[in-house]
Amino acid sequence: MFAVPENTIPVSAAPVAKHPLVIAAELARDETRWRNRLRFDPVSRFVSLIDHTEEYEAWLLTWLPGQSTELHTHGNTTGAFRVVSGVLTEEVMRTNETLALESGQTRVFAPHYVHRVSNNGSEPAVSIHVYRPVREMRLYP
Repeated sequence: MFAVPENTIPVSAAPVAKHPLVIAAELARDETRWRNRLRFDPVSRFVSLIDHTEEYEAWLLTWLPGQSTELHTHGNTTGAFRVVSGVLTEEVMRTNETLALESGQTRVFAPHYVHRVSNNGSEPAVSIHVYRPVREMRLYP
C-alpha cells in the first residue's frame, strides 16, 4: 500500500477521440442509422449527413455507375471513407495509384490528400465518409 498525499487532485481522463476509420466502420455496421436515407440520383451523387458532433461529420453517399467526384483535397481535414456496397475506384495523386475498393474496405486520408473517387462499375455503390473536424472539399487545380 502507499499513501496518497492530501493535496492530490485527481486528473480526469480526457476522452479519447475515435479515429474516423473506426467511426466509419461502426456506422457502416449500424444500418438503422442510414438505410432509410438511401437515394440514388441519376444526375449527381446523393449525399446525406448521418451524424454530426463537435469532433466530426459523417456522410452517406450513393453512387450510380459513372458518377464521380472531381479531383479534390479536403484541406486540413483528416478522414476516412468505407465502401458499404458496390465497388468504388480511388485515384490517389501523391502515389499515382488507382485502387478498386470493395464492400467492407476503408480508406484513410490526412490533410491535403488529393484524390478522385468514382463508380466505374456496372452496379450502384454506397459509402460512408467521416471527416474530422468537419467536411472541407476544394477542387484541385
